[in-house]
Amino acid sequence: MKIAYLGAGTWGFCLASLLASKGHEVILWTADPAFATRLTETREHPKLPKIKADKQVLFTADLKEALRGAEWVIESVTSKGIRPVFEKISSLGGVDVPIVITSKGIEQNSGFLLPEVVVQILGETRRPLVGCLSGPSHAEEVIQELPTSVVASSFDLSLMRQIADLFSTPFFRVYPNADISGVAFGGAMKNIIAIACGIADGLKFGDNTKAALMTRGLHEIRKLSVTKGCNPETLNGLSGMGDLCVTCLSKLSRNYMFGRLIADGLTKEEAQKQIGMVVEGAYTCVSAFQLAQKHKIPVPITEAIHAILYENLNPKEAVKALFQRAIKEEHL
Repeated sequence: MKIAYLGAGTWGFCLASLLASKGHEVILWTADPAFATRLTETREHPKLPKIKADKQVLFTADLKEALRGAEWVIESVTSKGIRPVFEKISSLGGVDVPIVITSKGIEQNSGFLLPEVVVQILGETRRPLVGCLSGPSHAEEVIQELPTSVVASSFDLSLMRQIADLFSTPFFRVYPNADISGVAFGGAMKNIIAIACGIADGLKFGDNTKAALMTRGLHEIRKLSVTKGCNPETLNGLSGMGDLCVTCLSKLSRNYMFGRLIADGLTKEEAQKQIGMVVEGAYTCVSAFQLAQKHKIPVPITEAIHAILYENLNPKEAVKALFQRAIKEEHL
């Protein structure tokens, strides 16, 4: 099949190569013409040195060219960039093929999960064509074919299984899960908790602190998930606890490393620049904070990260304040 892959970050580069290795013709789109030329010439992503893209992957900066004749559209842009990209697709006439969202985030102000953003732009008639892929998956490991398990979901059950079949390989195991809201929500929210864990580690608070942040963070995610109609049990799976673990515990996680840089005294702009890739948790933190305020749901970890990044709260004081809150009975 011909697949239009939108977004040439490390995750897009990785999954485009995975799909091409299964015999598909993949055209990987980036908005940066110079980057498209570089990828064409070197076939290496600068963040994944010495790893070549599969020979079936082509590169372009022409969105119309990428979409021409495509039988699938896969997205790996950013949560902030997904709306302008799909508005451009809509202006080109839209698409009538399956669309798989692999970015993880919640849109600011609207509170939409990313699959909802696509449906709003392309129209309700396209809803059965929209799905997502999420779960604990560092591009750096997937590109090396290290064993990985993720989750596929969709508004349509038959498409959900098609997505799982499309991406599955002997090393990349894809489980279907019909709760698309829960799958998308877990993938978005874990990035905020990972920033908190990075800050805690940067301040040398220890493993006990991080374990508490992860556990209470998962509880916080479950509480807020009901505002999006999620099944809270979904958050116990790969797209919830699984993704939370890999993002909070690994130096390959840009959200975790962003938190460590914040703990070192860098501003969010300086930390973002040093990471060199989009830190989704910094964006989604605003969205989750807005969602919690709207529904009057206390989310102390999210509130603390929001205060650190956008209200100049001292990170050390923020973590201490979390541990000085009034103690209530633990509810799971």
